[in-house]
Amino acid sequence: MSESEHILGMEAEKGRWAFVVIGMIINLCLGSIYSWSVFKAPLKAFLESSGPEVSASALQLPFMIFLGFFAVAMVLTGKYIEKYGPRKIVIVGGILTGLGWLLASMASSINILTLTYGIVGGIGVGIAYGVPVAMSGRWFPDKRGLAVGLTVLGFGFSAFFTANIANSLIASSGVMQTFRIFGIAFIIIMVILATPLVFPPAGWKPAGWTPPAPKPGAAVKCELKREEMLKSNAFYGLWLCYFIGCIAGLMAISISADVAGIVGKEAVGAMLLGFSPVGFFAIFNGGGRPVFGTLTDKLTPKNAAILSFVLIIIACLMIWKMQTPVVYIISFAILWGCLGGWLAIGPTATASFFGVGDYPRCYGVVFLAYGAGALVGPYLAGYFKDATGSFINVFPVVVVLAAAGIVIAFLLMKPPVAKE
Repeated sequence: MSESEHILGMEAEKGRWAFVVIGMIINLCLGSIYSWSVFKAPLKAFLESSGPEVSASALQLPFMIFLGFFAVAMVLTGKYIEKYGPRKIVIVGGILTGLGWLLASMASSINILTLTYGIVGGIGVGIAYGVPVAMSGRWFPDKRGLAVGLTVLGFGFSAFFTANIANSLIASSGVMQTFRIFGIAFIIIMVILATPLVFPPAGWKPAGWTPPAPKPGAAVKCELKREEMLKSNAFYGLWLCYFIGCIAGLMAISISADVAGIVGKEAVGAMLLGFSPVGFFAIFNGGGRPVFGTLTDKLTPKNAAILSFVLIIIACLMIWKMQTPVVYIISFAILWGCLGGWLAIGPTATASFFGVGDYPRCYGVVFLAYGAGALVGPYLAGYFKDATGSFINVFPVVVVLAAAGIVIAFLLMKPPVAKE
């Protein structure tokens, strides 16, 4: 029987779930960027042992450059996913991702680390990241939000696993050997996982499933090429809302440890039963993806976006007005969860609004909102810390941005109407 009828020896309707699991594991590898904070202190000690002092802002540079190249590579890779297929693209991305870590293990300065880990690793992740999302979007026309949310869940949960593994390896083998081990492991894992990946044939749908009757704001109205998407109001509404959601979430990620110190690090640690804040919040970052993916299916992308902004406003107002350990944990869990949510809303809305025919190229452009948010969110936090003396003062600004996001979502996040 053909590949379209069987997947890994199973009927396609059942076997397609294997692609979700594979996508989750691929994203666990790719999402190791979220464990960067674990590497900062030992990297600083290692680099300063044979060179000049490394500032805190310099240690953020590989992280920011990684995320920037990650987003740009997504845009440039879309058409090649269609041309060469998911298997080859994941293999190339996986090898580059691992190579970035391997080369980083030989770095002797923050600049070399930025070139290797930041640029090479970031490009590798950007190349591979779009494939599992595109796979879920095509194999699950009936449960697209859930499947995409579960697929990208691995990226959000990654810090929970990779941070703990990295801590153990750094303690036993040193930080540079840890980079080396991660690099080799990522290459092996991702090349193996890429082997069975294949898109369904055009027009494939699960046996016995019929697309439901269109509901206002929920159905795909047309199939658009990337150039056509860029002319639609829906694209600009989605992009701006995605950008605002990522500003809030990535800002929170960048200052989670700092705000824990403000509200009482020991009290927070006691309440989390020994979990580090980063590892604990990673659970919400990962869990927010299938939750908001499902909500996007059920409520429409516009309403899911508005819900996320309401939650962001509540979280920011809480931590702005009440700096207590309990409020900190609740607020940052919401912010990390909403960032994960946007990494499900974004790809699901892209497929819902613009179709799946040119999905990898379309979502590549939409995903630039994540890269822009990665630069603006941490920068805003640092700016307000320098200007006012406290990270807390960034939160009312995020409240205003989220309120603007509600207006933008209400006005613009509507599927384009097909031309007659």
